[in-house]
Amino acid sequence: MKASNFKISIIIPALNEEKCMADLVSYLKSNSTSYNIHEIIIVDGGSSDATVTVAKKNGATVIYAAKGRAKQLNKGAQHAKGGILYFLHADTLPPKNFDTSIIEAVRTGNPVGCFQMKFDSNSRFLSFFAWFTRINHYLCRGGDQSLFITRDFFQKTNGYNENYTIYEDNEFIRRIYKMARFKILPFSVTTSARRYEAHGEMRLQYHFGIIHFKNYLGAGPEQLYDYYQRKIALR
Repeated sequence: MKASNFKISIIIPALNEEKCMADLVSYLKSNSTSYNIHEIIIVDGGSSDATVTVAKKNGATVIYAAKGRAKQLNKGAQHAKGGILYFLHADTLPPKNFDTSIIEAVRTGNPVGCFQMKFDSNSRFLSFFAWFTRINHYLCRGGDQSLFITRDFFQKTNGYNENYTIYEDNEFIRRIYKMARFKILPFSVTTSARRYEAHGEMRLQYHFGIIHFKNYLGAGPEQLYDYYQRKIALR
């Protein structure tokens, strides 16, 4: 890759994330080298709060897409100018100097990968499941771990499957594992435990496990979304 292709475009799908947006953008800037970051793109899926205003005020680029993380991520990738795409959830903070870790991985022949993960919680239950993110198997992957991928390789994958309203990260990464060597970086992102705190740790992890199992048995995107709506979203 040319030197210019080692610039990173950070792509963050968002929907009503005004509470964390200012801190997120500020954190990304203060924990990376500006030379390495080409842009921070917030892909808004129709927020009804001040997400867009806060993002712009703090120096991020805002674009718009139809609601749905897969659609938002693909739209961000289409807009991005960097040679490396870094997909990040709005409630997840990457480790200090994440940019140099990603660029070094790509320079040494790794077109795609992620960080390990920990929660912003002292819960032993959550720490137990977070431990498995160090294992290099697609079943241990998820969008909360963030994902870096070169633009060229992303184009070969055809991007995220927009038929998936949920589970889009897992479906995408499973395809990636069949196409290339996947790199697990030896540092951790910190992701919010807010969903577990809202729904109950064991209960939510159980339902996520069922969704994985349903997918393994061949359930399609509509079936997975139906289960999610009945067991998680509507509770």
